[in-house]
Amino acid sequence: MTDSIESITILGGRSKSGSPEDVNLRLVPGHLVAVVGPTGSGKSRLLADIEYIAQRDTPSGRCILINDQPPAPELRFAWGRKLIAQLSQNMNFVMDATVAEFIAMHAECRDTRFEEAGLANLIDSVVAQANRLTGEPIVSDTPLTALSGGQSRALMIADTAILSDSPIVLIDEIENAGIDRRQALDILVQNQKIVLMATHDPILALLAHSRIILKSGGIADVLRSDEGESELLEELQKADAAIMAVREKLRRGERLGSAAFKIS
Repeated sequence: MTDSIESITILGGRSKSGSPEDVNLRLVPGHLVAVVGPTGSGKSRLLADIEYIAQRDTPSGRCILINDQPPAPELRFAWGRKLIAQLSQNMNFVMDATVAEFIAMHAECRDTRFEEAGLANLIDSVVAQANRLTGEPIVSDTPLTALSGGQSRALMIADTAILSDSPIVLIDEIENAGIDRRQALDILVQNQKIVLMATHDPILALLAHSRIILKSGGIADVLRSDEGESELLEELQKADAAIMAVREKLRRGERLGSAAFKIS
């Protein structure tokens, strides 16, 4: 069902004051979109509209098209539909299983059948991807309940990229996850997901192919980065790399001086 998803389109509704949104935004696999705006501006409402595949029947009045058409009822309302995956700010497990057992169960739920060697390779692949995102490595025989919040989120991002057939991924403030946020986005985009992320992080916003600007509960604009913003992104990434280097020194228990912070 989800193999044929070629695009989603956001058609504007109205802001909290009733002002119309002049929006017709078409997104295709591999597209990364930042959703930005102050707290209370309507970022979560927009993500919810996409998750519900709204048809002018939510408070915003927006309409979401799939492959340029309104979705069939069985796609929109089917129990356990696989069209959209959502990664929330807080993600912790309560399941009494190991990381490897969880991945194996998810593979079975997705109707993915493997020989024993193939399943082992799949588990190794998901764990390896997750370990690209988190500082403290995840081991396949670790109980899920022993994972930190950052490790849990890293595992779910890797699982979504490799195992989930959901072509659309919604992310709420990935900068708060305690993981390598750029690597996380790269993994999802490389696996041809359509990714929409609500963020306050200027680096993530400038990394996106486009960004949706929310004000007063409505979409005020849709912007694409220009040459000047690309230059700013390069400078911000250098500063971010310097901060990350200081952070790693702190984690290793090293003393810090003014020379520890160098932007190259």
